[in-house]
Amino acid sequence: MTKICSYIKRPVRLTLLFGAVCGIIYPLLITGLGQFLFPFQANGSQIKQHEEPIGTALIGQEFSSAAFLHGRPSAIHYNTYSREEVASGQRPVITSGSQNLAPSNPKLKARVQQELALFLKENPTVSVKDIPADLVTTSGSGLDPEISPESAKLQIPRIARKTGISPARLEKIINAHTATKVLGFLGEDRVSVLEVNLAIKKELNQHPFKRPIAVVASDD
Repeated sequence: MTKICSYIKRPVRLTLLFGAVCGIIYPLLITGLGQFLFPFQANGSQIKQHEEPIGTALIGQEFSSAAFLHGRPSAIHYNTYSREEVASGQRPVITSGSQNLAPSNPKLKARVQQELALFLKENPTVSVKDIPADLVTTSGSGLDPEISPESAKLQIPRIARKTGISPARLEKIINAHTATKVLGFLGEDRVSVLEVNLAIKKELNQHPFKRPIAVVASDD
């Protein structure tokens, strides 16, 4: 019996030790370091307005109002649907993703042409040859929160026309919310759609001579 107990003690001790280290000490240490060193990232990269979370820098939102910057097309509409669509069962089960259409699939060409026609309708001053690919193609997740600086600045005439904000001021707003390449060579320059739209909303609400908008994603 004593021999059996001696055999059991070691694995039990190891189990308790590793349980304490891996289940308590390590998580607390990493959580503490994350909150101390990277509080913004550790809390979901939340973007707040009046101390209330309204989005995250990691996940895009769908904006359809002509007064705001539009992001990339999304195969899942950024997982945002009206109450009517949810009630009728039109909301898909997936919360992220793409249609995964092959380059040879006619549906892909039709979808791109549809997005192209929609963008040209909303931005009649833009030439087809100047439209970047990210404005008419979806991302793999369908939740991309950023677009290229070229795509953002291409929308300045439309936003200026709808809001009364000068093109020069809109360009400054876009530049202020443009992230550059990591270490100067990794990735691409990119613009946060939500942050630009929040800045546009703030600009509108600060100046009574411009069109005030109360909700960032409104369709008025």
